[in-house]
Amino acid sequence: MKGSGVAGTILCPLLLSILTEGCNQNASTRMNYNIGDHQLILHQNFLPDDEASALLLRLQKEIPWHQGRIRLFGRERTIPRKQCWVAEAGLSYRYSGSTLEPTPWPEWLRPLAAKVSRAAGCNFNSVLCNLYRDGQDSMGWHSDDEPELGTDPIIASLSLGAERRFRFRHRQDHKHTRCLLLPNNSLLIMPAGLQAQWQHELPKTRQLTGPRVNLTFRHVVHG
Repeated sequence: MKGSGVAGTILCPLLLSILTEGCNQNASTRMNYNIGDHQLILHQNFLPDDEASALLLRLQKEIPWHQGRIRLFGRERTIPRKQCWVAEAGLSYRYSGSTLEPTPWPEWLRPLAAKVSRAAGCNFNSVLCNLYRDGQDSMGWHSDDEPELGTDPIIASLSLGAERRFRFRHRQDHKHTRCLLLPNNSLLIMPAGLQAQWQHELPKTRQLTGPRVNLTFRHVVHG
């Protein structure tokens, strides 16, 4: 998960396919981004503004956040963020030498999971919740390719709160990088096959930034 010094190309939505649903400034907007042979989909304004704001506050207040520990390069370290694994009973999740036992689904979160599932065309049964308290909280280079997710998983990532950079690098050529800006109330859908070829990270930033909650919806095939 060691970072790369290459800034990467910022993908510009003006050069890609844009589909706007509605005509007001709060309308949902779909943007397509090509990374290698894969097409990512970014839905901006995925939720109504008031719903997104209320959800951000509720997640910060009601999710049982904890700061876990993972093993990297043979050493155990505290992760630079808070997290919570929400899933159906029996669906544990293991990564970087750490096993996350499922927190039961809050009933108020199930309608969101259903909406995200419809947008991604995948029946998600779990979500990894991450709380980035400020610009010093981060996520290192990795792929969401754990055995629990099966072959070529689809991942849907909902961002609420502060806008942050989200970087990709090719697994075979770390100089081959791309960068997206993920604004508040945006849903990024990473298609099947992407995790096998690309890694991603959320780097630290020196800019003053508020909290960000990220919900990465997944389908676990076995616990």
